[in-house]
Amino acid sequence: MEELFEKKQSWERGEIAHIEYNLLKGILGVRTTESVEAAMTYARYLNSVGITNSNYPVFLKLLGVRNHWVIDALLGTRDPFLFMSSIQPNYFIVASCFSYLSRYHTGEIYSKTLGIILGVFQATYSNPLDGYKIYPPAISDINSLGKHLIEEKGQDDLLNRSILDILDKVSALEGQGVDEDMEDLAVHAHNIRNNFFDVTKRLVDVIPAVLLATEPNVDTEIAPRKQTKHGSAVPGAEEESAASNGAKNGSGEAKNASTKATGRKPVGAGAPGARR
Repeated sequence: MEELFEKKQSWERGEIAHIEYNLLKGILGVRTTESVEAAMTYARYLNSVGITNSNYPVFLKLLGVRNHWVIDALLGTRDPFLFMSSIQPNYFIVASCFSYLSRYHTGEIYSKTLGIILGVFQATYSNPLDGYKIYPPAISDINSLGKHLIEEKGQDDLLNRSILDILDKVSALEGQGVDEDMEDLAVHAHNIRNNFFDVTKRLVDVIPAVLLATEPNVDTEIAPRKQTKHGSAVPGAEEESAASNGAKNGSGEAKNASTKATGRKPVGAGAPGARR
């Protein structure tokens, strides 16, 4: 009862910040139409501000939002593969990206989200040894990367090709003589590539089956309401959500993504028995 009559005289700055943080968590949870629209507005604001060395953790936080409308608002017209290119890769960024990959089932991650993450890895491991010094991946990290290869799409798919190129960079660490962990990592990356290219082998032979399992009951994304030309929301977008969800993971949405770091033809392409 005392709480009903309590008259709080002041609020500490930390208390207010905690309230704001909890409200923002609710927005980024995108569980309601209102939270989706608020998250999209927040993402558009971040896009207008631009990513810098002083604010990139906030952008990384938004990258974990499971709603492609929010990711589209964050990207704007930017190339997903180059979205983080102005920021020097560091341990926190790379570790966060591997963490996001581990949370998604095979084929579940939005193609543009995956493109942003792969762009970070391309920049980090363009020089494999330097990249290893920034963030030495564990076998589990490489499995989290490899599980997002879609065998049915072959090596000509942009996202598949990008993953294969990164695995190739990591496999180049073999023979460096630094430590046994690096050797094991390089061999494992090579084996994933080899199993992808060889039609007589499967990824499940080298990546644990539990990681490659697909999720048949993925939560449907909450759609924003349609926007009028004046910017006000009107009902009607929700019924389009299912159709959009069905198409959102196609790598065609990333067809304009940069091939700067993936232009080299993957080893094994065109070889007898290779996937096409």
